[in-house]
Amino acid sequence: MNKMFRALTRRKPLDDSTASRLAGVLSAFDLTFLGIGSTLGVGVYVLAGEVSKSYAGPAVVISFLIAAIASTFAGLCYAEFGARVPKAGSAYIYSYVTIGEFVAFLIGWNLILEYVIGSASVVKGLSTYLDSLCSYAMRDFLNKHIPIHVSGFSTYPDVFAFVVTLLFTWAIASGAKESTRINNIFTIINLGVVLFVIFAGIFNVSSSNWNIPKSAVPMNYGDGGFMPYGISGVVKGAAVCFYGFIGFDCIATAGEEAKNPKKSIPFAVIVSLLIVFVGYFAVSTVLTMMLPYYEQDESAPLSHVFRIYGRHVSEYMISIGAIFGLCSSLMGALFPLPRIVFAMSNDGLLFKCLGEISNKYKTPFKGTILMGLLCGILAAIFNLSQLVNMMSIGTLLAYSMVASCVLMLRYEVDDHHDSQILDEGGILCNGVEFFKQLLNINKQMVPTKQSAHIVKSIVILFSLWCLVFTKILNQFENDLEHISKNDIFFLIFTIIALIIMLIIISRQPTSRVDLSFKVPLVPWLPGISILINIYLILKLDILTWVRFSIWICIGLLIYFYYGIRHSRLNQRELRNNSIALLNDSNKSPFLCE
Repeated sequence: MNKMFRALTRRKPLDDSTASRLAGVLSAFDLTFLGIGSTLGVGVYVLAGEVSKSYAGPAVVISFLIAAIASTFAGLCYAEFGARVPKAGSAYIYSYVTIGEFVAFLIGWNLILEYVIGSASVVKGLSTYLDSLCSYAMRDFLNKHIPIHVSGFSTYPDVFAFVVTLLFTWAIASGAKESTRINNIFTIINLGVVLFVIFAGIFNVSSSNWNIPKSAVPMNYGDGGFMPYGISGVVKGAAVCFYGFIGFDCIATAGEEAKNPKKSIPFAVIVSLLIVFVGYFAVSTVLTMMLPYYEQDESAPLSHVFRIYGRHVSEYMISIGAIFGLCSSLMGALFPLPRIVFAMSNDGLLFKCLGEISNKYKTPFKGTILMGLLCGILAAIFNLSQLVNMMSIGTLLAYSMVASCVLMLRYEVDDHHDSQILDEGGILCNGVEFFKQLLNINKQMVPTKQSAHIVKSIVILFSLWCLVFTKILNQFENDLEHISKNDIFFLIFTIIALIIMLIIISRQPTSRVDLSFKVPLVPWLPGISILINIYLILKLDILTWVRFSIWICIGLLIYFYYGIRHSRLNQRELRNNSIALLNDSNKSPFLCE
């Protein structure tokens, strides 16, 4: 049992000196545009209308601000790890060096799910959008000649989606620099159209649309004014808007292909999130000032509002922007996928052939093509609407894991010699000293094994307690009128407990490792990030969790049948044990001279 536990928790060295086999060709500009392209996709043309009409009204701008702040917490954690561990693999590699192999495999397996479904859903959206511009000629033709009559599948094979996926996959497989150049073009055009929409709409804005009296508001559309649905509506809107910022984590997957990853990854993460927020904020401001929130079109708000004003050129521009926005989102979703597979294959946790690097293109060519085929098949024959929520689980779990890893590594032992001297003083064995260490009454300045263990234990407890807090908070959201004094007491108690845990972590001695970027206000910002992610995870429906469990079971079969034995760390341990046995046998006095 102990041997199995050690195998599941073995950690990849932070200073792993294995030479990168990927080409380091990406600049900070390339990484920034990769983050913008994957995040500021078609959502900028849709999300503001949906949230303003159904959740927040004109206060959608506040919802986007809250979502941006919450996303920035996660982004800062990714930025620190990008500076600390500039390797391909994103949250997978971060959890591998911090927590252990088993958890890292699960995170990597979930990231594969996230990017596969994300890519398939984006290309499906691109196909549907272009088909709608052609009066659904492709859908009608394929439905008539090659229909699919299987429950859960699409009604027809989307040949266009399959072909487009293969074309983008080939572009990504042909080289990191080449694929990012294409992405840069898509993203620049998309940003240009967004700017055009903002400046074109300014001439038709009216502040009166942010202060509509209740008497003028139709039934079921709130109380008018700036916050027609109240603060709760703004918070619910922020939860929806949060998904509009998902995608920046693809920057971290390119750690080994960046020219100067320790500086360019933090820069790209922060700048891309800032630009995306400005885009969402400006578009939602113009949109809600041009047209009352209750008259917004949820599926195509920008086209709708410019059509009302007779601005048909702007309509066409929006269609162009949406197409290029979808293309950049597809590139951003496909780009990280083979990098995750490469990192896991390179570590021996997935099949070796998936991580083979092409001598010509300097990319994991086979793995890229295989993943592209998988995404193309999903997009072509499946009904993806039921699977998209599974993508959110993978993303939010990865965000939570990265924030947890930042906390653990910030308080990790960085000088094992000093730590051993301190621990040999009896701290590990003395219960009184242990409780003193909880608040670091002795003002210990150097992390020890004990202080690091305290932080890891508290981080795990904090994450579990976030589940309790979220459960109680959901009761307040769903049935506020029937809340009792006991419910209020339990809510306050859980909040105080969360704060105490973060205080205990903050009192521990921190690592003295010098980094080019560090998350500010640790442990508070990572702690808030974990809480937000867990809150959003528990908002997902039960069927999503059932499908997710099936995916996890498939991953467990692969890991215990293949990964645990072929792990590079396992092979290294076996080699070291063999060398040790050989040395011992050579020292044996019974051997003949």
